[in-house]
Amino acid sequence: MPFQQETINVNGVRVALLTAGKGEPLVFFHGAGVWHGFDFALPWAERFRVIIPYHPGWGDSADAPEMTSIDDYVLHYLEMFDQLGLEKANLGGISMGGRMAATFAIHHRRRVRKLALIAPAGLDIPEYPLPDFSKIPPQEIPNYLVHDLNSIARHLPKGPDPAFAAARDREGAGMAKLVQSGLVGPWLPRWLHRVNMPTLLVWGENDRIIPIQHAGHWSKLIPHAKLLRIPDAGHLPLDDRPEYSRAVADFFE
Repeated sequence: MPFQQETINVNGVRVALLTAGKGEPLVFFHGAGVWHGFDFALPWAERFRVIIPYHPGWGDSADAPEMTSIDDYVLHYLEMFDQLGLEKANLGGISMGGRMAATFAIHHRRRVRKLALIAPAGLDIPEYPLPDFSKIPPQEIPNYLVHDLNSIARHLPKGPDPAFAAARDREGAGMAKLVQSGLVGPWLPRWLHRVNMPTLLVWGENDRIIPIQHAGHWSKLIPHAKLLRIPDAGHLPLDDRPEYSRAVADFFE
């Protein structure tokens, strides 16, 4: 079943939501880019009511320049949970969205039934540093995201596309604010022990952005976390290997 888009107002910010399916709610926080779509999440809608909000400043949601930190987004989503009547929901997130989901679970663990973190950002592991994107040509970035470029090629423009470039610049500006305010840093390891709900870590074995070696550190910091390693997959493992989406659904179920 395809996603339907609806719009709500959350504390004065227009927010676009993609929704599909019925049943227990499953909220998913996307990463720093939304251009590759969410086809990987459609199998979840066979078992759950899937809700994918665009962060303010991304996709069809409005800008919210006053939101500059992860905590701003966590409060935004707490407000959204209340507004949608989500007393307790399954929660997932990828990369930057994984950091948001983990922080939401730290602060509001009674609102999270199960948690899935896909290559989450947030930990500083000096021996496995993150790439410096300021030194990577923009045309090379898709190769950092996936193991097989064919898995996302249909979403990339065939030639110069000013609208596509403008949307990427907008996302990049939002991401830069979060990096500057502490997307990665020493705070997170101190509090990940509060993530006491069942947690699944999902990682592509060929991740060139957040190396899979980070998974071991997350596993040590989150009690009882399980790790799903996906071979032949990069930073967008469910785009590279969409058949593993059902394994994530199995975990939530």
